[in-house]
Amino acid sequence: LNPDPKDNRKRKRQTKIQITSYNFRCRHAITKPQHSTMNRSILFLAGLLSSAPCALAFAPTATFTVQRSATPAAATTDARVAPLHMSDAGEGTLNPATREKLQSLVDDNPVVIFMKGNKLFPQCGFSNTATQILNSYNIDFESVDVLADEEIRQGVKVFSQWPTIPQLYVCGEFIGGSDIMIEMYQSGELGEMIEKAKADMV
Repeated sequence: LNPDPKDNRKRKRQTKIQITSYNFRCRHAITKPQHSTMNRSILFLAGLLSSAPCALAFAPTATFTVQRSATPAAATTDARVAPLHMSDAGEGTLNPATREKLQSLVDDNPVVIFMKGNKLFPQCGFSNTATQILNSYNIDFESVDVLADEEIRQGVKVFSQWPTIPQLYVCGEFIGGSDIMIEMYQSGELGEMIEKAKADMV
């Protein structure tokens, strides 16, 4: 039996379609993973490149340690001001006449204070504090204005070996400045000394 030419052409066309479809599926099956791998590689490289600026931005910066020379510190240490002691005020010389005058003031007055201004008109805060404390004891005391006599102002510091003004003497004994007066006032010790001075006045 001779096959119908139409059937032959139909079978050939179907076979060609099948072969073409098979070849397409094969190429797709082979090339798809290759394209997928390539795409992943490209994306990976692109990610690295895009993240590089961020990595640099967040990378820890270099730390520099600055070492200072020991010379300035040593110079600063050497340049520190030495603490002031009572004996430092007595390094000057005291005129004999001034010493005699100061000694006379201390001996003749049971309570005497060397201050800036006088007990009626103090001219500095420390002197004012000192006079207020003495006034609280209701005692008649002598005040010496050191601003009126520079020789007395400098001489009393040498006389008592104390560098600041005011200076209080009670019964010939040097007490100190306003800070010590405050402490002794609060403790009651100054009141006891003042009562003794009152008794000497009678």
